[in-house]
Amino acid sequence: MPRLDDDHTGNRIREQRKLARLTQRELAARIPYSYSWLTQVECGARPASVDFTAAVARALRIDVTVLTGQPYVTQLQEDRLAELIRPIRESLDLYDLGDDPDVITRPASDLVTATEELCAHVRATHLHAAAAALPDVIAELTALCWRAPTTELWQALGSAYRTAHDVTVKLGYFDLASVALDRLGWASERASDPCLAAVRQYFRGLVYFREGEYTIGLRLIRSGHGFLDPADESRESLTVAGQLHLGGSVLAARADDPSTAASHIAQARDYVGRVGDASTVHWLNFSPANVDLHEMSVAMEMRQYEEAMRQAKAIKLPASMATSRRAHFFIDRARVEMELGRADASLKSLWAARRAAPEQTRYHPGARETVRGLVHLSRRAPESLGSMAAWVGM
Repeated sequence: MPRLDDDHTGNRIREQRKLARLTQRELAARIPYSYSWLTQVECGARPASVDFTAAVARALRIDVTVLTGQPYVTQLQEDRLAELIRPIRESLDLYDLGDDPDVITRPASDLVTATEELCAHVRATHLHAAAAALPDVIAELTALCWRAPTTELWQALGSAYRTAHDVTVKLGYFDLASVALDRLGWASERASDPCLAAVRQYFRGLVYFREGEYTIGLRLIRSGHGFLDPADESRESLTVAGQLHLGGSVLAARADDPSTAASHIAQARDYVGRVGDASTVHWLNFSPANVDLHEMSVAMEMRQYEEAMRQAKAIKLPASMATSRRAHFFIDRARVEMELGRADASLKSLWAARRAAPEQTRYHPGARETVRGLVHLSRRAPESLGSMAAWVGM
């Protein structure tokens, strides 16, 4: 069996709890989990699920990354990804400096195409390729927007900022992801694009999903709907509205509000029935299958693991589904299977996620905690589990 180190979320929770001068019973009284659950997580006998970690971070009034240990710098350095973060950070800081005459830009049409390619890279989980190309695209678009601004260029710059958010979130740089969302808001205002503004609110809502502030997240989802004209029946507007409902469903589930979660799912189904598979509209992956995946996630977030498993078994992933979303499903399924004590099936799902999207899976905190849970479940860990544990850095 792999030997677990002390660098895990439970140990960080214990350290931060002591810094806050709280006993285990005092902290347990502040979160929707039992004293027994907390003690098991702190000693490493139980994995710290994403929702548990968010609840503790909220109770301790600290950022969730303090507990997860993100970004996972050692692995990022091994994969030559850490060196790509600073250029992204610098490109995001150019937004208000005006035109730089030293920046040589590609034709506007080429840059618009480049932003679409960046989104495609993220969907395919080619994070290294996206991160490497992103700074130049942002710098060139920023220069063009100052030289000869057009709605199309502002929209393209907004799309590039959205990719910066997607990449940095997946690599665990949440502070930088928030900066990217601020820039997305700045660009969407100049583009006068309500759909782009609504997309930003969707991603802002997910920030509070991670941080455990579900009420604020749901307010942002409502705000996103407010940007959209109810009379606008365009495919773009309906798709963005539907995706906002999907975000609202998991936020409501975490807030232990099943009726609101179900309402959001029902409304998302209504929208997807009108637009069909709209996966490439703003690259939001909005489709009938994605609604099914969110319904399963709602059950999982409410800790209804048997129901989540029933739904997972019924889901048929279409060949057209983005690799990023496919891998996310396998990670969620692995968590559900682990919670149900089905260690072999859980490990199989993790390997499916790794084969589909190795970079995304390696840096996903849920995948790492599931691996840790499986190690504890296994009296004699198979070689494949040891390999997986070593790969994620345990």
